[in-house]
Amino acid sequence: MIDNALPIIIVALLVWVVIRAERQPLWAEAYRRLRSNRNAMASLGIILLFATVGVLDSIGWSNNRHSDRLTVIDRVFRNTQERTYSAPFAKVTTGEPHPHKLLAKHILGTDGVGNDVLYETLRGCRTALIIGCFTQLIVTPLALLFGMMAGYFGKRADDIIQYVYTVLDSIPSLLLLIVLLLVLGKGMPQICVALGVTSWVGLCRLVRGETLKHRDRDYVRAARALGLSHIRIMFRHILPNLLPVVIITATLGVSGNMLQETILSYLQIGVPSDMGSWGNMIDAARMELAREPVIWWNLTSASIALLCLVLAFNIFGDALRDAVDPRLRS
Repeated sequence: MIDNALPIIIVALLVWVVIRAERQPLWAEAYRRLRSNRNAMASLGIILLFATVGVLDSIGWSNNRHSDRLTVIDRVFRNTQERTYSAPFAKVTTGEPHPHKLLAKHILGTDGVGNDVLYETLRGCRTALIIGCFTQLIVTPLALLFGMMAGYFGKRADDIIQYVYTVLDSIPSLLLLIVLLLVLGKGMPQICVALGVTSWVGLCRLVRGETLKHRDRDYVRAARALGLSHIRIMFRHILPNLLPVVIITATLGVSGNMLQETILSYLQIGVPSDMGSWGNMIDAARMELAREPVIWWNLTSASIALLCLVLAFNIFGDALRDAVDPRLRS
């Protein structure tokens, strides 16, 4: 139930943030610059397309009390189960001594158990977006809290926080992820927590450095002279000056989380095998390249979908950085 609600919550949260930020002069100028960037608009369109598929794969219902819950994507691809492999746009099965006629048309072919590859690829959108975005929602508050505390208070607080993230950073991230997932178990929430624990260090260092630059500036000294509390100074005065850097870093971090999930699923410690995942598709297809004839469409479909989404986030993150950087304004 929580997994199904996460994509809708994430999309609603992003829409709310955009509406609120559009009223601010800084972000209004950033929107104007983004709208004039064709690459940014194209990448945003790709992200919204994948997000729409993820939301449709989360909205589902049962026809009656005894039937299984089917999402919108499930209902579109009902009655498309085949016997075995079939190539893209083929009319008969592939690899059988006596090929059988297919029950439906399959644009990207079918896998070894007869599932439509396009259907499996679309199901992977929801998993990638949930893990990419929800993990970043865990990482960003942790990094902001510890980074601002280390940079603002300094001394002992800075030493303790630096010691913690230095120890974490000295452990190979993949090894630490494997250990955490063995302890927490398989599942989407567990992967998000494990990735969140191991991914906040880089952003924390960035926030600490930016806070160190701001804590001795005139506006902070004036706030202290007026008797404002440390919490109010950090979150009402310093934090707004950190948001452009944090938002850009978080946007680029989403694509990194998606790649991490794919690697974990490829190693068979990611999401369960019955859940749509591009990593599971790649893992299932790795031995198919040695078959005769070669079964290439399963691996290709998952890889291209992952490439398109990650590349779209990276291009949009770069464009967002250019839009909010005051030095690049005309």
